[in-house]
Amino acid sequence: MKQTLALADEAYAAERMKMEALVGENDLVALEHTVLPCYDKTPEVRVPLVGGSQLVDATFVARPNQFVIVAELASGQQVQAHCADRGRLRWLVPGTPLLLGAKPAAGRKTAFQAAAAWTNAAWASLDTHLPNRLIAQALHARALAQFEDYTVIKREAQVGNSRFDFRLAHEAQCCYLEVKSVGTAANGIARFPDAPTMRGRRHLAELAELAGRGTRTALLFVAQHAAATGVLPDRTIDPAFADALRDAVAAGVEVYAYRCPVSRGRIGLGPAIPCVYQ
Repeated sequence: MKQTLALADEAYAAERMKMEALVGENDLVALEHTVLPCYDKTPEVRVPLVGGSQLVDATFVARPNQFVIVAELASGQQVQAHCADRGRLRWLVPGTPLLLGAKPAAGRKTAFQAAAAWTNAAWASLDTHLPNRLIAQALHARALAQFEDYTVIKREAQVGNSRFDFRLAHEAQCCYLEVKSVGTAANGIARFPDAPTMRGRRHLAELAELAGRGTRTALLFVAQHAAATGVLPDRTIDPAFADALRDAVAAGVEVYAYRCPVSRGRIGLGPAIPCVYQ
C-alpha cells in the first residue's frame, strides 16, 4: 500500500509539532508511542449535514435524555430535536449555539435533528453517523492513499459474530476498517471516547485478533472539529479503551486520524493528524 504510515508532507510534520507541544506540556505520553498516519493532498470530499436538510439556528436549553435535545429557536419557540450522539456531551451547556436540521416526517417524535453545536470557536458535529458517510465517500473517491488500492468497498461487513464499518478488498487482499467519531477538541486535542464504550473495546480486540491471523485491519478516528491537531484516548473516561488501543497497535492494527472541519452546511475531509496513545 502506498505511503502507509509515512510522514509524507511538511504540513503533517507541522501538525505533529503542534501535538508534541500540547502533549509534552501536559505530560500525557511519550511521543515515541505516536502512531504516524500518512498525510495526503486529498481531492475535496464533503458530506452535507442532515442529508442536506434545511438548517435553522437555535440555542441549547436541556437534554432530558440521550436521544433528545430541547432547543430554543430565534423566535423564542422551544422545540425538541433528535440527538444521534450518545456521548455525555458535558460541554453542551444552556445557551450553546446549535444547528438543527428540519426533519418533519410521519412517525418521528421530533421535527428536528441536532446537526452541530458551536464550541471552542468552531462547529462540532452532533451526528455520530456522519463520519461513516464521509469515509465511505472518501474511499470511493480514492482520497485516502493508504486504502486507494482497494477496488471493492463493502459497508457493515460481517465477520463471525462481529460487524465492522467497512471491508475493503482487491483480488486476494482485504482490510477491515472501523471508523470512530470524535466530536470536539479542547486545546487542540480531540479525545475519545466521550463515555465508556464496551463496543469500542470489543472492536479493538476483534481487529487485533484478525491482525494476529494475518489480515490487515485499521481504525480511523474522524475528529469533527476544525481545531483538532491530534487525537488522544481519554483515560479519565475509559482507561480500558486506552489500554485496548495500545494493545491493538502492538498486535498490528493500523491507526489513523483525520481533522474533518464542520461548517454550517457540511463536513469535509481534512488533513491527517497524529493519534497518540499511552
